[in-house]
Amino acid sequence: MLIVHNARKSKYVPTAKNRTQAQSDNIINAFESFEQHSSFVSIHPRTAISPYNSIHEDICSVAEDKRVALVIIPFHKQQTVDGGMEGTNPAFGSVNQNLLAKAPCSVGILVDRGLSGSARVAANEVSRQVCVLFFGGPDDREALAYGWRMCENPGISLTVLRFVPGANATLSTMLPTDDPDNPNVLTVEATNSWENGLDDEYINDFRSKNDDDESIVYTENVVNSSEETVAAIRKLDKYHDLLIVGRGHGVMSPLTTGLTDWSECPELGAIGDILAESDFSSTVSVLVIQQYIGSSQHELTGSPHSTSQSYDELIHRRTWSPKKTDYI
Repeated sequence: MLIVHNARKSKYVPTAKNRTQAQSDNIINAFESFEQHSSFVSIHPRTAISPYNSIHEDICSVAEDKRVALVIIPFHKQQTVDGGMEGTNPAFGSVNQNLLAKAPCSVGILVDRGLSGSARVAANEVSRQVCVLFFGGPDDREALAYGWRMCENPGISLTVLRFVPGANATLSTMLPTDDPDNPNVLTVEATNSWENGLDDEYINDFRSKNDDDESIVYTENVVNSSEETVAAIRKLDKYHDLLIVGRGHGVMSPLTTGLTDWSECPELGAIGDILAESDFSSTVSVLVIQQYIGSSQHELTGSPHSTSQSYDELIHRRTWSPKKTDYI
């Protein structure tokens, strides 16, 4: 629980501290109440008073000390009564961007459109429909990993929708030149080949371990361009409660070409930005995941299996094949 401290205001308004403390207590009490009704969750509340420009440092410090695998932060815009998205405080956008750049772990940005609507229902009675949109790359693999973890809860049903490039999909419009000897072209092709291999390996592992699970559905959608991608996304029904997608930073795909040029919120990535638009849905929440990658992971010469620490850890946990009632 991080609270912005305005020293000047607090100096002249004696009740400011008490009001802030009351707000903090209410939120902590809500988490502790959830802990009491959930056998697999433990709450360790901590409050820090920080200025906007250093909030991310406090979060990163706690994440590093506690060896946190994932930090979830709220999107800096909230849904209004009429279904639109309104910025609550521009400074929170900067906090989120700083966290994405500095966090020592994976980061999730939550666009909340009422996922907490059944908060009063006991944890073992909650029924949720979760959908992972998979385009490829480390962020999407991380998104799938957490969606997979979520469906260990018997009240969660998971749909994985993989977008596959069609025969007419091409990266040519994204490359700096058509010269086959250009090192940039070779790097892009090699990187895509490596990432595609990791994607296929993880998807195959996911499918083989869930063939008999009726709560998990896997489907593929073949598209050839970003226009077809947007059209397919807008056709998604409102049956889902939560959509999970990777931020897609550092990934070049013909399925998202040019979408970032129109993004209002680049911290959400090309697809996350579309899902957060007010004209997409007023009821489906969105979780955008950015996978943590250490400095050595930026080198193409690394082992194909040397993905981020958090992703590796999740893969190893899957090797243990935990039961649906097991929680970590």
